[in-house]
Amino acid sequence: MIKFLDMMGKIVRLEKRLQEQLASIQWFCENGSTYEVYLHSLNMEETAERLVLLTRALPAYTGVPNAKLEVERRIKDCIPVEIGFTAEGWFCLRIPALLPKKSGGSADYIRSFLYPAMRAFFEKQLPVRYRDGILIYRHVYDKARPERKKRDHDNIEINMVSDIVAMYVMTDDGPSVCSHYYCSAEGSEDRTEVYVVPKWDFPIWLVKETGIPDEGVLLYEKR
Repeated sequence: MIKFLDMMGKIVRLEKRLQEQLASIQWFCENGSTYEVYLHSLNMEETAERLVLLTRALPAYTGVPNAKLEVERRIKDCIPVEIGFTAEGWFCLRIPALLPKKSGGSADYIRSFLYPAMRAFFEKQLPVRYRDGILIYRHVYDKARPERKKRDHDNIEINMVSDIVAMYVMTDDGPSVCSHYYCSAEGSEDRTEVYVVPKWDFPIWLVKETGIPDEGVLLYEKR
């Protein structure tokens, strides 16, 4: 249990930091410094993500069999990723949250919930291989979110998502066979939509994008 106790020590230290950051946010909020609230909120968000990664690993350090599978099951319940194909035959996945900003641990955080979800979906069918496609990221922001809190596309962690999507539905995600497109939209709540669309269908997707309903397009299990 030495490794377990070592992990617990790391969790306790991060939890203490989280409490300190929360106290700072409350102080600045009460004293009317909006920008300081914003900066400290970002710091707390990063600490919380690190804490989540450590707590997800903790059950496995007990040595109990199938601990990892049980953690994956609970992650699936907490972060229900929607996966399927549109009526046009395009691959799509929807994550009920914005992707984290690029930072240490952000790739691991994405892998922890997206890879098990994709693996479970494609256990029921053969992987699909789109050739010469467009990998589209549509970042949907809660319309109540202030404009200044919307992020630049190059600050968002997408590499791990691209790697996992390519593993199951593309021949490769290299520039010779895959282009990228990023856009933002407003909705009733934050979420991330990822599409894989053949290049010849991309103009059609652009037209349809403006009419995507708030809850997202209907997805089917089969292409």
